Amino acid sequence: MPLLINEPVERMDRPYARRWWALLVLCLSLLIAVMANTALTVAAPDMTRDLDLSSSDLQWVIDAYTVPYAALMLLFGAIGDKYSRRGALVLGLLVLSAGAGAGALADSSTAVIVARGVMGVGAAMIMPATLSLLASTFPREERAKAITLWAATSGIAIAAGPLIAGLLLRHYGWASTFLIDVPVAAVAIAGAFVLVPPSKSSAAGRIDYVGGLLSVVWIGALIYMIIEGPGFGWGAAAVAAAVVAAVGLVVFVVWELRHPRPVLDVRKFARRGFSGSNLAVALFFVAAFGAFYFLTQHLQFVLEYDPLETGVRMLPLAGAVFVGSALTGFLTPRLGAKVMVTAGMVGGTTAMALLTATDAAATYGDFVLPLVVLGLSMGLAVSPCTDAIMGAFPEAELGVGGAVNDTSLELGGSLGIAVLGSVLGTSYADALADETAGSKLPASALAQAQDSVGAGGGVAQAVGQQARRLAEQAAGANSPQKAAELKAQAAELAQGAERMKHAVGTSFSDAVAHTSLIGAVVLGVGTLVVALLLPGKRQAPAGPVSGAAAPTPDTAKEPVSQP
Repeated sequence: MPLLINEPVERMDRPYARRWWALLVLCLSLLIAVMANTALTVAAPDMTRDLDLSSSDLQWVIDAYTVPYAALMLLFGAIGDKYSRRGALVLGLLVLSAGAGAGALADSSTAVIVARGVMGVGAAMIMPATLSLLASTFPREERAKAITLWAATSGIAIAAGPLIAGLLLRHYGWASTFLIDVPVAAVAIAGAFVLVPPSKSSAAGRIDYVGGLLSVVWIGALIYMIIEGPGFGWGAAAVAAAVVAAVGLVVFVVWELRHPRPVLDVRKFARRGFSGSNLAVALFFVAAFGAFYFLTQHLQFVLEYDPLETGVRMLPLAGAVFVGSALTGFLTPRLGAKVMVTAGMVGGTTAMALLTATDAAATYGDFVLPLVVLGLSMGLAVSPCTDAIMGAFPEAELGVGGAVNDTSLELGGSLGIAVLGSVLGTSYADALADETAGSKLPASALAQAQDSVGAGGGVAQAVGQQARRLAEQAAGANSPQKAAELKAQAAELAQGAERMKHAVGTSFSDAVAHTSLIGAVVLGVGTLVVALLLPGKRQAPAGPVSGAAAPTPDTAKEPVSQP
Protein backbone atom coordinates (compact mmCIF):
# COMPACT_ATOMS: atom_id res chain seq x y z
CA MET A 1 0.00 0.00 0.00
CA PRO A 2 1.47 3.43 -0.93
CA LEU A 3 2.55 5.88 1.75
CA LEU A 4 0.10 8.55 0.58
CA ILE A 5 -3.46 7.40 0.01
CA ASN A 6 -4.85 9.02 -3.14
CA GLU A 7 -7.46 6.52 -4.33
CA PRO A 8 -10.94 7.96 -3.64
CA VAL A 9 -12.95 5.79 -1.30
CA GLU A 10 -15.83 5.82 -3.79
CA ARG A 11 -13.71 3.84 -6.28
CA MET A 12 -12.70 1.09 -3.86
CA ASP A 13 -14.37 -2.24 -4.52
CA ARG A 14 -14.08 -3.32 -0.89
CA PRO A 15 -13.98 -1.59 2.53
CA TYR A 16 -10.86 0.51 3.00
CA ALA A 17 -8.28 -1.61 4.84
CA ARG A 18 -6.89 1.13 7.09
CA ARG A 19 -10.25 2.67 7.99
CA TRP A 20 -9.75 2.31 11.76
CA TRP A 21 -6.45 4.16 11.51
CA ALA A 22 -8.25 6.79 9.46
CA LEU A 23 -10.81 7.08 12.28
CA LEU A 24 -7.95 7.84 14.67
CA VAL A 25 -6.98 10.83 12.50
CA LEU A 26 -10.59 12.01 12.34
CA CYS A 27 -10.97 11.73 16.12
CA LEU A 28 -7.71 13.63 16.62
CA SER A 29 -9.03 16.42 14.37
CA LEU A 30 -12.29 16.47 16.32
CA LEU A 31 -10.32 16.62 19.58
CA ILE A 32 -8.51 19.78 18.43
CA ALA A 33 -11.72 21.54 17.41
CA VAL A 34 -13.51 20.82 20.70
CA MET A 35 -10.53 21.40 22.98
CA ALA A 36 -9.88 24.80 21.38
CA ASN A 37 -12.96 25.95 23.27
CA THR A 38 -12.90 23.94 26.49
CA ALA A 39 -9.21 24.63 27.23
CA LEU A 40 -9.97 28.34 27.32
CA THR A 41 -12.13 27.99 30.43
CA VAL A 42 -9.09 27.44 32.66
CA ALA A 43 -6.80 29.82 30.74
CA ALA A 44 -9.29 32.70 30.98
CA PRO A 45 -8.14 34.07 34.39
CA ASP A 46 -4.52 34.39 33.22
CA MET A 47 -5.61 35.98 29.94
CA THR A 48 -7.80 38.44 31.82
CA ARG A 49 -4.88 39.58 33.98
CA ASP A 50 -2.28 39.77 31.20
CA LEU A 51 -4.46 41.48 28.58
CA ASP A 52 -6.56 43.51 31.07
CA LEU A 53 -9.76 42.06 29.63
CA SER A 54 -13.12 43.44 30.67
CA SER A 55 -16.04 41.08 31.29
CA SER A 56 -17.32 41.88 27.80
CA ASP A 57 -13.89 41.30 26.25
CA LEU A 58 -13.57 37.91 27.90
CA GLN A 59 -17.04 36.90 26.76
CA TRP A 60 -16.15 37.66 23.15
CA VAL A 61 -12.75 36.00 23.40
CA ILE A 62 -14.71 32.82 24.11
CA ASP A 63 -17.60 33.42 21.71
CA ALA A 64 -15.64 34.77 18.74
CA TYR A 65 -14.88 31.09 18.12
CA THR A 66 -18.51 30.01 18.41
CA VAL A 67 -20.21 32.39 15.95
CA PRO A 68 -18.32 31.46 12.75
CA TYR A 69 -18.02 27.86 13.92
CA ALA A 70 -21.79 27.37 14.04
CA ALA A 71 -22.74 29.70 11.19
CA LEU A 72 -20.43 28.33 8.50
CA MET A 73 -20.68 24.57 9.04
CA LEU A 74 -23.63 23.94 6.71
CA LEU A 75 -22.10 25.83 3.80
CA PHE A 76 -18.66 24.32 4.31
CA GLY A 77 -20.18 20.85 4.58
CA ALA A 78 -21.83 21.27 1.18
CA ILE A 79 -18.60 22.59 -0.36
CA GLY A 80 -16.67 19.63 1.05
CA ASP A 81 -19.22 17.21 -0.42
CA LYS A 82 -18.78 18.67 -3.89
CA TYR A 83 -15.04 19.26 -4.04
CA SER A 84 -13.17 17.29 -1.39
CA ARG A 85 -14.04 16.22 2.13
CA ARG A 86 -10.42 15.46 2.95
CA GLY A 87 -9.43 18.80 1.44
CA ALA A 88 -11.93 20.55 3.72
CA LEU A 89 -10.46 18.75 6.72
CA VAL A 90 -6.86 19.65 5.87
CA LEU A 91 -7.72 23.27 5.05
CA GLY A 92 -9.67 23.56 8.30
CA LEU A 93 -6.71 22.24 10.29
CA LEU A 94 -4.40 24.74 8.58
CA VAL A 95 -6.76 27.67 9.26
CA LEU A 96 -7.33 26.66 12.88
CA SER A 97 -3.60 26.26 13.56
CA ALA A 98 -2.87 29.63 11.89
CA GLY A 99 -5.46 31.28 14.11
CA ALA A 100 -4.02 29.51 17.16
CA GLY A 101 -0.52 30.76 16.32
CA ALA A 102 -1.82 34.30 15.94
CA GLY A 103 -3.71 34.00 19.24
CA ALA A 104 -0.55 32.95 21.07
CA LEU A 105 1.19 36.10 19.82
CA ALA A 106 -1.74 38.44 20.53
CA ASP A 107 -1.10 41.33 22.90
CA SER A 108 -4.55 42.94 22.96
CA SER A 109 -8.16 41.91 23.36
CA THR A 110 -8.93 42.80 19.73
CA ALA A 111 -6.09 40.65 18.40
CA VAL A 112 -7.03 37.60 20.42
CA ILE A 113 -10.73 37.96 19.50
CA VAL A 114 -9.84 38.08 15.79
CA ALA A 115 -7.55 35.05 16.21
CA ARG A 116 -10.32 33.13 17.92
CA GLY A 117 -12.66 34.01 15.06
CA VAL A 118 -10.17 32.59 12.56
CA MET A 119 -9.94 29.42 14.63
CA GLY A 120 -13.74 29.18 14.54
CA VAL A 121 -13.68 29.33 10.73
CA GLY A 122 -11.20 26.45 10.70
CA ALA A 123 -13.34 24.42 13.11
CA ALA A 124 -16.37 24.97 10.85
CA MET A 125 -14.46 23.15 8.08
CA ILE A 126 -13.13 20.39 10.35
CA MET A 127 -16.26 19.26 12.15
CA PRO A 128 -18.55 18.30 9.22
CA ALA A 129 -15.56 16.87 7.36
CA THR A 130 -14.77 14.44 10.19
CA LEU A 131 -18.28 12.97 10.17
CA SER A 132 -18.65 12.90 6.37
CA LEU A 133 -15.28 11.18 5.94
CA LEU A 134 -16.20 8.69 8.65
CA ALA A 135 -19.52 7.89 6.99
CA SER A 136 -18.01 7.58 3.52
CA THR A 137 -15.07 5.41 4.67
CA PHE A 138 -16.92 2.88 6.84
CA PRO A 139 -19.44 0.37 5.49
CA ARG A 140 -22.93 0.77 6.89
CA GLU A 141 -22.64 -2.23 9.22
CA GLU A 142 -19.60 -0.66 10.95
CA ARG A 143 -20.68 2.94 10.84
CA ALA A 144 -22.55 2.95 14.15
CA LYS A 145 -19.48 1.60 15.97
CA ALA A 146 -17.26 4.24 14.34
CA ILE A 147 -19.70 7.01 15.23
CA THR A 148 -19.75 5.74 18.82
CA LEU A 149 -15.97 6.25 19.03
CA TRP A 150 -16.33 9.67 17.36
CA ALA A 151 -18.98 10.72 19.89
CA ALA A 152 -16.87 9.40 22.78
CA THR A 153 -13.98 11.55 21.56
CA SER A 154 -16.23 14.61 21.60
CA GLY A 155 -17.19 13.95 25.22
CA ILE A 156 -13.62 13.19 26.28
CA ALA A 157 -12.41 16.44 24.68
CA ILE A 158 -14.72 18.42 26.95
CA ALA A 159 -12.82 17.17 30.01
CA ALA A 160 -9.39 16.82 28.37
CA GLY A 161 -9.23 20.50 27.40
CA PRO A 162 -9.00 21.84 30.96
CA LEU A 163 -6.60 19.05 31.94
CA ILE A 164 -4.09 19.77 29.18
CA ALA A 165 -4.48 23.53 29.59
CA GLY A 166 -3.96 23.21 33.34
CA LEU A 167 -0.80 21.18 32.82
CA LEU A 168 0.57 23.81 30.43
CA LEU A 169 -0.35 26.69 32.73
CA ARG A 170 1.70 25.10 35.51
CA HIS A 171 4.88 25.79 33.52
CA TYR A 172 3.99 28.28 30.77
CA GLY A 173 1.67 31.21 30.12
CA TRP A 174 -1.82 31.20 28.59
CA ALA A 175 -0.30 31.47 25.08
CA SER A 176 0.78 27.83 25.40
CA THR A 177 -2.88 26.76 25.38
CA PHE A 178 -3.09 28.21 21.86
CA LEU A 179 0.26 26.92 20.63
CA ILE A 180 -0.46 23.30 21.58
CA ASP A 181 -2.97 23.19 18.70
CA VAL A 182 -0.25 23.79 16.10
CA PRO A 183 1.84 20.59 16.43
CA VAL A 184 -1.28 18.46 16.99
CA ALA A 185 -2.83 19.91 13.83
CA ALA A 186 0.41 19.16 11.94
CA VAL A 187 0.21 15.51 13.02
CA ALA A 188 -3.45 15.35 11.98
CA ILE A 189 -2.67 16.87 8.56
CA ALA A 190 0.10 14.33 7.93
CA GLY A 191 -2.20 11.55 9.09
CA ALA A 192 -4.95 12.75 6.74
CA PHE A 193 -2.72 12.35 3.69
CA VAL A 194 -1.30 8.99 4.81
CA LEU A 195 -4.40 7.32 6.29
CA VAL A 196 -7.62 9.08 5.20
CA PRO A 197 -8.76 8.36 1.63
CA PRO A 198 -10.06 11.31 -0.37
CA SER A 199 -13.80 11.48 -0.79
CA LYS A 200 -16.38 13.61 -2.53
CA SER A 201 -19.85 13.17 -3.92
CA SER A 202 -19.98 11.68 -7.39
CA ALA A 203 -23.43 13.16 -7.94
CA ALA A 204 -23.14 16.65 -6.43
CA GLY A 205 -24.49 19.30 -8.73
CA ARG A 206 -24.20 23.03 -8.49
CA ILE A 207 -24.04 24.22 -4.87
CA ASP A 208 -26.98 26.21 -3.58
CA TYR A 209 -24.85 29.16 -2.52
CA VAL A 210 -27.86 31.39 -1.86
CA GLY A 211 -29.26 28.84 0.57
CA GLY A 212 -25.82 28.42 2.10
CA LEU A 213 -25.38 32.15 2.63
CA LEU A 214 -28.90 32.41 4.08
CA SER A 215 -27.96 29.67 6.56
CA VAL A 216 -24.86 31.67 7.53
CA VAL A 217 -27.00 34.76 8.14
CA TRP A 218 -29.74 33.22 10.25
CA ILE A 219 -27.56 30.83 12.25
CA GLY A 220 -24.93 33.51 12.84
CA ALA A 221 -27.60 35.99 13.96
CA LEU A 222 -29.19 33.38 16.21
CA ILE A 223 -25.89 32.54 17.91
CA TYR A 224 -25.12 36.26 18.32
CA MET A 225 -28.55 36.79 19.90
CA ILE A 226 -28.04 33.82 22.25
CA ILE A 227 -24.73 35.29 23.39
CA GLU A 228 -25.63 38.97 23.48
CA GLY A 229 -29.16 38.88 24.92
CA PRO A 230 -28.77 36.81 28.11
CA GLY A 231 -25.20 37.95 28.73
CA PHE A 232 -25.36 41.69 28.06
CA GLY A 233 -29.06 42.56 28.06
CA TRP A 234 -31.70 42.85 25.39
CA GLY A 235 -30.48 46.06 23.82
CA ALA A 236 -30.71 47.13 20.19
CA ALA A 237 -28.00 44.72 19.02
CA ALA A 238 -29.63 41.64 20.57
CA VAL A 239 -33.12 42.58 19.36
CA ALA A 240 -31.82 43.30 15.84
CA ALA A 241 -30.05 39.92 15.81
CA ALA A 242 -33.29 38.21 16.88
CA VAL A 243 -35.20 39.86 14.04
CA VAL A 244 -32.51 38.97 11.49
CA ALA A 245 -32.45 35.36 12.74
CA ALA A 246 -36.24 35.00 12.52
CA VAL A 247 -36.57 36.62 9.09
CA GLY A 248 -33.49 34.81 7.81
CA LEU A 249 -34.84 31.44 8.93
CA VAL A 250 -38.18 32.01 7.17
CA VAL A 251 -36.49 33.10 3.95
CA PHE A 252 -34.07 30.16 4.17
CA VAL A 253 -36.90 27.62 4.57
CA VAL A 254 -38.93 29.13 1.69
CA TRP A 255 -35.88 29.20 -0.57
CA GLU A 256 -34.87 25.63 0.26
CA LEU A 257 -38.40 24.31 -0.33
CA ARG A 258 -38.42 25.82 -3.81
CA HIS A 259 -34.84 25.11 -4.86
CA PRO A 260 -34.34 22.02 -7.07
CA ARG A 261 -31.08 21.07 -5.25
CA PRO A 262 -31.23 22.74 -1.82
CA VAL A 263 -28.17 22.92 0.40
CA LEU A 264 -30.39 21.28 3.04
CA ASP A 265 -33.67 19.54 2.37
CA VAL A 266 -35.69 21.02 5.22
CA ARG A 267 -38.45 18.45 4.65
CA LYS A 268 -36.31 16.07 6.68
CA PHE A 269 -37.35 17.92 9.84
CA ALA A 270 -40.92 16.75 9.29
CA ARG A 271 -39.69 13.24 10.12
CA ARG A 272 -39.96 12.36 13.80
CA GLY A 273 -36.72 10.40 14.00
CA PHE A 274 -34.66 13.15 12.39
CA SER A 275 -36.11 16.08 14.31
CA GLY A 276 -36.11 14.13 17.58
CA SER A 277 -32.45 13.19 17.19
CA ASN A 278 -31.43 16.79 16.51
CA LEU A 279 -33.48 18.03 19.45
CA ALA A 280 -31.91 15.41 21.73
CA VAL A 281 -28.37 16.43 20.72
CA ALA A 282 -29.12 20.12 21.26
CA LEU A 283 -30.80 19.63 24.64
CA PHE A 284 -28.12 17.31 25.92
CA PHE A 285 -25.40 19.82 25.17
CA VAL A 286 -27.44 22.60 26.79
CA ALA A 287 -27.08 20.64 30.02
CA ALA A 288 -23.53 19.37 29.44
CA PHE A 289 -21.96 22.70 28.49
CA GLY A 290 -23.97 24.57 31.12
CA ALA A 291 -22.84 22.18 33.86
CA PHE A 292 -19.25 22.24 32.59
CA TYR A 293 -19.33 26.06 32.64
CA PHE A 294 -20.34 26.45 36.27
CA LEU A 295 -18.56 23.38 37.68
CA THR A 296 -15.13 24.49 36.41
CA GLN A 297 -15.73 27.89 38.03
CA HIS A 298 -16.83 26.31 41.30
CA LEU A 299 -13.74 24.10 41.40
CA GLN A 300 -11.39 27.02 40.70
CA PHE A 301 -12.93 29.93 42.58
CA VAL A 302 -14.82 28.32 45.46
CA LEU A 303 -12.84 25.15 46.17
CA GLU A 304 -9.63 26.93 45.07
CA TYR A 305 -8.12 24.27 42.83
CA ASP A 306 -5.57 25.46 40.32
CA PRO A 307 -6.12 24.88 36.57
CA LEU A 308 -4.35 21.51 36.51
CA GLU A 309 -6.15 20.27 39.62
CA THR A 310 -9.43 21.39 38.06
CA GLY A 311 -8.70 19.48 34.87
CA VAL A 312 -7.82 16.32 36.78
CA ARG A 313 -11.08 16.53 38.71
CA MET A 314 -13.10 16.66 35.48
CA LEU A 315 -11.67 13.30 34.36
CA PRO A 316 -14.56 11.22 35.79
CA LEU A 317 -16.73 12.89 33.15
CA ALA A 318 -14.41 11.77 30.35
CA GLY A 319 -14.10 8.24 31.69
CA ALA A 320 -17.85 7.91 32.06
CA VAL A 321 -18.43 9.14 28.49
CA PHE A 322 -16.14 6.38 27.25
CA VAL A 323 -17.96 3.72 29.30
CA GLY A 324 -21.36 4.99 28.17
CA SER A 325 -20.27 4.93 24.54
CA ALA A 326 -19.03 1.34 24.91
CA LEU A 327 -22.39 0.34 26.41
CA THR A 328 -24.19 2.05 23.55
CA GLY A 329 -22.40 -0.05 20.95
CA PHE A 330 -23.52 -3.21 22.79
CA LEU A 331 -27.05 -2.22 23.84
CA THR A 332 -28.42 -0.15 20.95
CA PRO A 333 -28.75 -3.09 18.51
CA ARG A 334 -30.66 -4.98 21.21
CA LEU A 335 -32.85 -2.28 22.76
CA GLY A 336 -33.14 0.26 19.98
CA ALA A 337 -32.04 3.87 19.77
CA LYS A 338 -35.22 5.27 21.34
CA VAL A 339 -34.59 3.40 24.61
CA MET A 340 -30.91 4.40 24.66
CA VAL A 341 -31.50 8.08 23.89
CA THR A 342 -34.37 8.34 26.38
CA ALA A 343 -32.35 6.58 29.07
CA GLY A 344 -29.41 8.90 28.41
CA MET A 345 -31.59 11.99 28.71
CA VAL A 346 -33.18 10.70 31.91
CA GLY A 347 -29.67 10.17 33.25
CA GLY A 348 -28.65 13.69 32.23
CA THR A 349 -31.72 15.10 33.99
CA THR A 350 -30.80 13.09 37.09
CA ALA A 351 -27.25 14.47 37.03
CA MET A 352 -28.54 18.03 36.90
CA ALA A 353 -31.00 17.25 39.73
CA LEU A 354 -28.15 15.91 41.88
CA LEU A 355 -26.34 19.24 41.47
CA THR A 356 -29.27 21.08 43.05
CA ALA A 357 -27.94 19.84 46.42
CA THR A 358 -24.84 22.06 46.05
CA ASP A 359 -24.30 24.34 49.05
CA ALA A 360 -21.51 26.15 50.86
CA ALA A 361 -20.35 22.90 52.49
CA ALA A 362 -20.08 21.03 49.18
CA THR A 363 -16.73 19.40 48.46
CA TYR A 364 -15.34 17.84 45.30
CA GLY A 365 -16.65 14.47 46.44
CA ASP A 366 -20.20 15.80 46.11
CA PHE A 367 -19.60 16.45 42.40
CA VAL A 368 -18.14 13.06 41.44
CA LEU A 369 -21.49 11.23 41.17
CA PRO A 370 -23.17 13.96 39.04
CA LEU A 371 -20.10 14.06 36.76
CA VAL A 372 -20.12 10.28 36.31
CA VAL A 373 -23.88 10.15 35.68
CA LEU A 374 -23.69 13.03 33.19
CA GLY A 375 -20.78 11.48 31.30
CA LEU A 376 -22.36 8.03 31.22
CA SER A 377 -25.63 9.52 29.98
CA MET A 378 -23.86 11.50 27.28
CA GLY A 379 -22.17 8.34 26.06
CA LEU A 380 -25.51 6.52 25.91
CA ALA A 381 -27.47 9.20 24.07
CA VAL A 382 -25.28 11.10 21.63
CA SER A 383 -23.94 8.43 19.27
CA PRO A 384 -27.36 6.87 18.44
CA CYS A 385 -28.63 10.36 17.59
CA THR A 386 -25.61 11.12 15.42
CA ASP A 387 -25.98 7.78 13.63
CA ALA A 388 -29.65 8.53 12.92
CA ILE A 389 -28.90 12.05 11.65
CA MET A 390 -26.13 10.83 9.34
CA GLY A 391 -28.30 7.94 8.15
CA ALA A 392 -30.94 10.38 6.95
CA PHE A 393 -28.59 11.74 4.27
CA PRO A 394 -27.54 10.09 1.01
CA GLU A 395 -23.88 9.62 0.19
CA ALA A 396 -23.90 12.84 -1.85
CA GLU A 397 -24.76 14.91 1.24
CA LEU A 398 -22.70 13.40 4.06
CA GLY A 399 -20.91 16.70 4.69
CA VAL A 400 -24.25 18.46 5.06
CA GLY A 401 -25.39 15.67 7.41
CA GLY A 402 -22.31 16.15 9.56
CA ALA A 403 -22.92 19.91 9.57
CA VAL A 404 -26.53 19.47 10.71
CA ASN A 405 -25.46 17.24 13.60
CA ASP A 406 -22.64 19.56 14.64
CA THR A 407 -24.82 22.67 14.34
CA SER A 408 -27.37 21.10 16.69
CA LEU A 409 -24.52 20.32 19.09
CA GLU A 410 -23.11 23.85 18.90
CA LEU A 411 -26.50 25.54 19.24
CA GLY A 412 -27.13 23.46 22.35
CA GLY A 413 -23.72 24.27 23.80
CA SER A 414 -24.15 27.97 23.10
CA LEU A 415 -27.59 27.98 24.70
CA GLY A 416 -26.25 26.11 27.70
CA ILE A 417 -23.47 28.58 28.35
CA ALA A 418 -25.51 31.69 27.50
CA VAL A 419 -28.87 30.91 29.09
CA LEU A 420 -27.73 28.83 32.08
CA GLY A 421 -24.73 31.16 32.42
CA SER A 422 -27.09 34.13 32.58
CA VAL A 423 -29.25 32.39 35.20
CA LEU A 424 -26.08 31.60 37.14
CA GLY A 425 -24.84 35.19 37.01
CA THR A 426 -28.18 36.69 38.07
CA SER A 427 -28.64 34.17 40.88
CA TYR A 428 -25.11 34.77 42.15
CA ALA A 429 -25.47 38.56 42.09
CA ASP A 430 -28.80 38.45 43.97
CA ALA A 431 -27.51 35.96 46.53
CA LEU A 432 -24.35 38.01 47.14
CA ALA A 433 -26.41 41.14 47.73
CA ASP A 434 -28.41 39.24 50.35
CA GLU A 435 -25.29 37.73 51.96
CA THR A 436 -23.58 41.13 52.32
CA ALA A 437 -26.67 43.06 53.40
CA GLY A 438 -25.89 45.17 56.46
CA SER A 439 -22.14 44.99 55.94
CA LYS A 440 -19.88 47.99 55.46
CA LEU A 441 -18.89 46.89 51.95
CA PRO A 442 -18.90 49.93 49.63
CA ALA A 443 -21.48 49.84 46.83
CA SER A 444 -18.74 50.00 44.19
CA ALA A 445 -16.97 46.97 45.68
CA LEU A 446 -20.25 45.04 45.85
CA ALA A 447 -21.00 45.84 42.21
CA GLN A 448 -17.54 44.64 41.24
CA ALA A 449 -17.93 41.44 43.27
CA GLN A 450 -21.34 40.76 41.69
CA ASP A 451 -19.81 40.72 38.20
CA SER A 452 -18.55 37.13 38.59
CA VAL A 453 -17.35 34.68 41.20
CA GLY A 454 -13.79 35.42 40.10
CA ALA A 455 -14.34 39.12 40.63
CA GLY A 456 -15.88 38.43 44.03
CA GLY A 457 -12.82 36.45 45.04
CA GLY A 458 -10.67 39.32 43.79
CA VAL A 459 -12.52 41.79 46.03
CA ALA A 460 -12.03 39.51 49.05
CA GLN A 461 -8.35 39.13 48.16
CA ALA A 462 -7.92 42.91 47.81
CA VAL A 463 -9.43 43.47 51.26
CA GLY A 464 -7.11 40.81 52.68
CA GLN A 465 -4.08 42.48 51.07
CA GLN A 466 -5.10 45.80 52.56
CA ALA A 467 -5.30 44.12 55.98
CA ARG A 468 -1.78 42.73 55.57
CA ARG A 469 -0.43 46.16 54.59
CA LEU A 470 -1.94 47.70 57.72
CA ALA A 471 -0.45 44.93 59.84
CA GLU A 472 2.97 45.65 58.34
CA GLN A 473 2.53 49.36 59.07
CA ALA A 474 1.54 48.51 62.65
CA ALA A 475 4.77 46.54 63.09
CA GLY A 476 6.78 49.60 62.10
CA ALA A 477 4.68 52.22 63.90
CA ASN A 478 6.50 54.78 66.08
CA SER A 479 4.07 54.69 68.98
CA PRO A 480 2.22 51.87 70.75
CA GLN A 481 -1.08 53.75 70.37
CA LYS A 482 -0.67 54.05 66.59
CA ALA A 483 0.36 50.41 66.37
CA ALA A 484 -2.72 49.33 68.33
CA GLU A 485 -5.01 51.36 66.05
CA LEU A 486 -3.47 49.89 62.91
CA LYS A 487 -3.63 46.36 64.32
CA ALA A 488 -7.31 46.83 65.15
CA GLN A 489 -8.04 48.10 61.63
CA ALA A 490 -6.03 45.23 60.13
CA ALA A 491 -7.93 42.68 62.22
CA GLU A 492 -11.26 44.17 61.20
CA LEU A 493 -10.29 44.11 57.52
CA ALA A 494 -9.01 40.55 57.79
CA GLN A 495 -12.33 39.47 59.28
CA GLY A 496 -14.12 41.38 56.51
CA ALA A 497 -12.04 39.57 53.88
CA GLU A 498 -12.97 36.20 55.36
CA ARG A 499 -16.65 37.17 55.52
CA MET A 500 -16.50 38.34 51.91
CA LYS A 501 -14.81 35.14 50.79
CA HIS A 502 -17.44 33.08 52.59
CA ALA A 503 -20.24 35.20 51.12
CA VAL A 504 -18.89 34.74 47.59
CA GLY A 505 -18.57 30.96 48.01
CA THR A 506 -22.00 30.61 49.58
CA SER A 507 -23.65 32.80 46.93
CA PHE A 508 -22.05 30.94 44.05
CA SER A 509 -22.95 27.56 45.55
CA ASP A 510 -26.57 28.68 45.87
CA ALA A 511 -26.46 29.92 42.27
CA VAL A 512 -25.13 26.54 41.07
CA ALA A 513 -28.01 24.78 42.84
CA HIS A 514 -30.60 27.15 41.34
CA THR A 515 -29.13 26.95 37.84
CA SER A 516 -28.97 23.16 38.02
CA LEU A 517 -32.67 23.09 38.88
CA ILE A 518 -33.47 25.14 35.77
CA GLY A 519 -31.27 22.85 33.68
CA ALA A 520 -32.94 19.74 35.11
CA VAL A 521 -36.41 21.10 34.31
CA VAL A 522 -35.43 22.02 30.74
CA LEU A 523 -33.79 18.65 30.08
CA GLY A 524 -36.62 16.77 31.80
CA VAL A 525 -39.30 18.43 29.65
CA GLY A 526 -37.11 17.89 26.59
CA THR A 527 -36.80 14.20 27.46
CA LEU A 528 -40.58 13.81 27.30
CA VAL A 529 -40.74 15.58 23.93
CA VAL A 530 -37.90 13.51 22.46
CA ALA A 531 -39.43 10.26 23.76
CA LEU A 532 -42.66 11.13 21.96
CA LEU A 533 -40.86 12.06 18.74
CA LEU A 534 -38.49 9.12 18.36
CA PRO A 535 -40.04 6.08 16.65
CA GLY A 536 -39.79 2.72 18.35
CA LYS A 537 -37.38 -0.05 17.47
CA ARG A 538 -39.90 -2.08 15.51
CA GLN A 539 -41.15 0.82 13.40
CA ALA A 540 -40.06 0.43 9.80
CA PRO A 541 -37.72 3.16 8.66
CA ALA A 542 -39.12 5.72 6.31
CA GLY A 543 -37.79 6.08 2.84
CA PRO A 544 -35.77 9.07 1.66
CA VAL A 545 -37.49 12.41 1.93
CA SER A 546 -38.94 13.42 -1.38
CA GLY A 547 -37.96 16.69 -2.90
CA ALA A 548 -37.81 18.50 -6.18
CA ALA A 549 -34.40 17.10 -6.99
CA ALA A 550 -34.25 13.99 -9.13
CA PRO A 551 -32.84 10.88 -7.47
CA THR A 552 -29.13 10.32 -7.91
CA PRO A 553 -27.17 7.08 -7.94
CA ASP A 554 -25.71 7.97 -4.53
CA THR A 555 -29.14 8.25 -2.99
CA ALA A 556 -29.76 4.55 -3.28
CA LYS A 557 -26.42 3.42 -1.90
CA GLU A 558 -27.42 3.33 1.74
CA PRO A 559 -30.70 2.77 3.53
CA VAL A 560 -31.92 5.72 5.53
CA SER A 561 -31.90 4.81 9.20
CA GLN A 562 -33.90 6.22 12.05
CA PRO A 563 -33.49 5.74 15.74
